This record gives sequence, C-alpha cells and structure tokens, in this order.
Amino acid sequence: MKSNLLNRVMIVFIFLHLFLPMSLSAVEIAPRISDREIIEKLVVLEEGQKAIRTEMKSGQEALRTEMKSAQEALNKRLDDLNKRQDDSNNTMLVLFGSLITLIVALFGYIAWDRRTMVKPVIEQVNRLERKILDDLDLEHSDGSLLRRQLEALRQYAGKNPEFAEILRGLALL
Repeated sequence: MKSNLLNRVMIVFIFLHLFLPMSLSAVEIAPRISDREIIEKLVVLEEGQKAIRTEMKSGQEALRTEMKSAQEALNKRLDDLNKRQDDSNNTMLVLFGSLITLIVALFGYIAWDRRTMVKPVIEQVNRLERKILDDLDLEHSDGSLLRRQLEALRQYAGKNPEFAEILRGLALL
C-alpha cells in the first residue's frame, strides 16, 4: 500500500513538473521600450488630445450657434403670438364697442319712438278733454250742464210720480 501511495505521489509530482514550466513559459516577455519611444507616443497622445479638444470646441460652438438660432426663432414665434393676441384683443374691443354703440342707439330709438308714439295720444286726450269741458259747460254760473240736467229731471219727477219712481230706482233722487 505504501508503494502504491508512493507511486501516485510520484506520478502527480512528475505530472506537475512537466506541465507547470510550460504554462509559465506561455507568458511572453515584453521588449524594453526606450525613452524616445515613450516621448514619441506621448507626443502622439497630446496631439490626439488637442485634436479632440479642438473638435469638442467646434462642436460646442456649433451647438451654441444652433441653440442661439433656435432661441431667436422661439422669440420670433413668441413675438408673432403676442402680436396675434394683441390683434385679437383689439378686434374684441372693436366688436364690444360696436355692440355697446348699437345698444345705446337702440335705447335712443326706443325713447324717440315712445315720444313720437305718445305725442298723438296726448293730443287726442287734450282734444277729448276740451270737448268734454265744452260739453259739460263747467264754467256756467248755475253749475255744470250735467248738474243742471239732473235738476231739471228732478223737478219733472216732482210733477210726474211715475218718472220719480224711475229716478229712485236709479238712485238719482
């Protein structure tokens, strides 16, 4: 059993010695870089960075220009919108003023029409009043015509009993 164990350990040991140096030799050794090559590569990197910076600056300037033109276009649209709003407000004011003017004119026409309509009625009432005053003869010394007629009917009723009954039925006696 001991020999078997020893054989196994030996096989593992040999196996490790055979394959371990090969795996270590698989790494490639880098060649030495000189200072001159380092400086040349640094110069190339710096030039690349300068080119990137220049490209970024030109991109930023282009972006600024584009943003500025967009801002100007937006301002122009806002100005146009404000102008349209002002025009709409002015139109509304004109229409509102016209409506108020029409309403005032309508009230004026109504007042004028009332006056012209009432004037003939007033004239007719005055005519009727004069006619009634003339017919009743209110300025007579013995009283109005109606009063004098009632007095005459009462005197006649004193002579005629049948006529007196009729006047009593009408509450005139």
